[in-house]
Amino acid sequence: MSGVAMNGKHIVVTGAGTGIGRAIARRLGRDGASVTLLARDRDRLEAVAAAMEGPTHVAACDIRERGKVEKAFAGAVDHLGPIHALVACSGIGGPNGGEPDADRFDEIVATNLNGTYYCCRAAHERLAPGPEARHLILISSILARIAVPKYTGYSASKAGLLGLVRSFGAELGEDNIQVNAICPGWVDTDMAWDGLDAIAGETGGTRESAYRDAMGAVPLGRMSLPEDIAGTVAWLLSPDARGVTGQAIDQNGSAWVG
Repeated sequence: MSGVAMNGKHIVVTGAGTGIGRAIARRLGRDGASVTLLARDRDRLEAVAAAMEGPTHVAACDIRERGKVEKAFAGAVDHLGPIHALVACSGIGGPNGGEPDADRFDEIVATNLNGTYYCCRAAHERLAPGPEARHLILISSILARIAVPKYTGYSASKAGLLGLVRSFGAELGEDNIQVNAICPGWVDTDMAWDGLDAIAGETGGTRESAYRDAMGAVPLGRMSLPEDIAGTVAWLLSPDARGVTGQAIDQNGSAWVG
């Protein structure tokens, strides 16, 4: 998608301080969009904004708190105008455990599912007028598709996002609002490497052996890059994807095919 196509478009990217969200924000900025960067850590967001091309706005917000989400999106509109798209990347990972005093299920679901829902509703209320397409794009996970022990919170939350996409796609389509998800597999981010370190700790292996074992289940034999996911987002926002809504795009090196 060319920069000309994105000029004048305001896109909110949550989770923009690190990893996939940061790569998406950078790509959209290069393509000419005005970008609101939203996450909890303002310092990280400011660092991303300093290297961005084009207008940016920083909004530090914990998406688990709906009132703060509403305030952050209202501020985004005040700074950069009505919203043309939301790319919801904010999320936390890892196993949730099962012991009552150490179970992260509620925290994970509150962030990944509830928080994303709050962002979708806040964005929808502030979308630019049609008739051109507007977009909600949610970053889910391959763990919405496959079973992994001890990741019940993460898997449940990411599967829930696919339910949101199907329902929102049916609800908002008549207003020319396209709603889609991307389900990445292994992506070269701190979250992925933390997961490999956890596997290595459980098995008594090394990070390198954990990586080799994990990539053994990926036919392409490698992790995706955050920039790969950003490219798919750019395509979904382009006119080339005008017939795509209510879908989940699996981008996982063929580690899961369905």
